Amino acid sequence: MVAVVAAGMGLLLAAPATAQAHEVPDALTVYPPIQGASTWDRFGLSGPAGHHRVFSNWGYLNDWSVDIYRNPGATVVSPFGSRTAAGHAVTVRVVTVRPGCATGQLADGGYRIGLEATDNVTGAVIARADVMHVDRKPAAIAVGATVGPWTKLGETGRFRYSSCYQVNGDTGAHIHLEVINHHRYSCYLPRAANTELGDETAIGRAGLHYGGPRAAC
Repeated sequence: MVAVVAAGMGLLLAAPATAQAHEVPDALTVYPPIQGASTWDRFGLSGPAGHHRVFSNWGYLNDWSVDIYRNPGATVVSPFGSRTAAGHAVTVRVVTVRPGCATGQLADGGYRIGLEATDNVTGAVIARADVMHVDRKPAAIAVGATVGPWTKLGETGRFRYSSCYQVNGDTGAHIHLEVINHHRYSCYLPRAANTELGDETAIGRAGLHYGGPRAAC
């Protein structure tokens, strides 16, 4: 059993018996889940130091979250790199496809697509990411599908205003990204609000062993 103690809480995180935990730190880079240019925390309200985390994996709330902005119609992709820092190839599979908002209505906020990254050399599960507010999902993006770094998961979209998606114009269209390590905690790379990103800009790292959630790398 693999366990982590959350500071001050005595909370044990046990790895599923069917999967080998990623016990040795070996960083996997996290990139923007949008192909081409995008914007980090455009309005200064959704940076990972305090942004809400709404999804859980393996029974635990995800490590950190951020909103990354791009007008409707941009291609949404996996945020995981294709190799670890040690050079191990990584396979990314779809583990969740469902409406992201509690109403269950796609019009309120599009799809939540959950992805799991596995080290091909060790067989270890490294991390998961939830990519939320995805529009125009291709039929091939289904649970069990394997995706590469540039596989289209869907597009950025504009959804109706709701408690789940409080956006009034196209410049507010965004992807809500959450990341969680399988063992201990992943981290984000801090930057100022409204920072422009490219599709190969590192925004975080999974596989490393930080001591708590919302950790800056």
